[in-house]
Amino acid sequence: MNKIFILTGEPSGDKLASTVISKLKINNPNIEYLSVGGTHIKKLGIQSIFDLKDITFLGFTSVLFNIFKIKKKINKTVDEIVKFNPDILFSVDSPDFTLRVAEKVKNINNNIKTIHYVAPQVWVWRKNRVKKIKKFIDHMLLLFSFEKKYFDEENIKNTFVGHPLIEKKDNIITTLDNLFSKDKKIISLFPGSRKSETNVLLPILLNFIKLMNIKNLDHSFVFHATDENKEFIIDEVKNTNLNNIDVISDENIKDQVLSNSIFAVSKSGTISLQISSANIPSIIIYKLSFINFMIFKLLVNVKFANIINIINDKEIIPELLQKECNAEEIYKTVTYFLKNPKLIEKQLTDCKKTLEGIKSKSSSSGEAALILNNYLIP
Repeated sequence: MNKIFILTGEPSGDKLASTVISKLKINNPNIEYLSVGGTHIKKLGIQSIFDLKDITFLGFTSVLFNIFKIKKKINKTVDEIVKFNPDILFSVDSPDFTLRVAEKVKNINNNIKTIHYVAPQVWVWRKNRVKKIKKFIDHMLLLFSFEKKYFDEENIKNTFVGHPLIEKKDNIITTLDNLFSKDKKIISLFPGSRKSETNVLLPILLNFIKLMNIKNLDHSFVFHATDENKEFIIDEVKNTNLNNIDVISDENIKDQVLSNSIFAVSKSGTISLQISSANIPSIIIYKLSFINFMIFKLLVNVKFANIINIINDKEIIPELLQKECNAEEIYKTVTYFLKNPKLIEKQLTDCKKTLEGIKSKSSSSGEAALILNNYLIP
């Protein structure tokens, strides 16, 4: 029986990996799996060798303070993969963890095929990584077509498969009538999947809600959580006197809540593509510690944080970063948009045009699953 080890480093990668493996399981049910995964991978009946939250760290200083713990997890993961002896090591995103593991595994057992999904953002920073990646990655699966040139230059086998978050989904229709009041307009909030992100952004978003409630009680605010951070968010919400907040983690309900929202406030990341794909206006927020931000500014070579803005080389979706990432600025920006429908229309039009340019012709997860399966064929 063929074997695949699935290697993820955070909840978003866990979610992406699950979309591919669920397709692969349909096409080829005779595969044995083991993983470093989260709730999405576990729901497919695949064991994880340890809890994903043990390796999810944000920022340079957080990684530095946990460097020995991370190294220990990397070495343990390598040992488990070598012992499992898979045909394929399927790594997803989180390059500072997954690619370090892949490199070590390849050095020990060159027969294991290494396929990486979600290329490291070499177009943002550390472009020279590509030369090193060439030595231990057999196939790179790309989310964006413009990434292809960076890997073609080094003759790394790669395929543009597109981004699964902007694919149309066949969701099970769930009525929201019993979950949310019909007379309130929904604003979706995305505080991040990492606890380190949520710790920073959640208090800011709760204060934003307080400001919104002073002027208008016609809104219902819904936090889109992960299974890992849902209870933490619920506990923090309970400590407030706010009664127009809901916290959800079910993926099907999250998709439907988003599509029924009038606006979204989201942390910077790939989730913004899903929001734009749902045709919902939004703004982006993010905040790092001062030291992490200064290091980040020195290393990156793009002007924007959001992928839509990076592609267009201009601000389509407002970015409130660092000192601008505060309740007052979020309140001012959201209310300004809600009072100006033409601004919303312009953002949605620009986003739609951008998404059309980066969509793949076929299913991203289906294409990735097909490539994995082809490597298993003798």
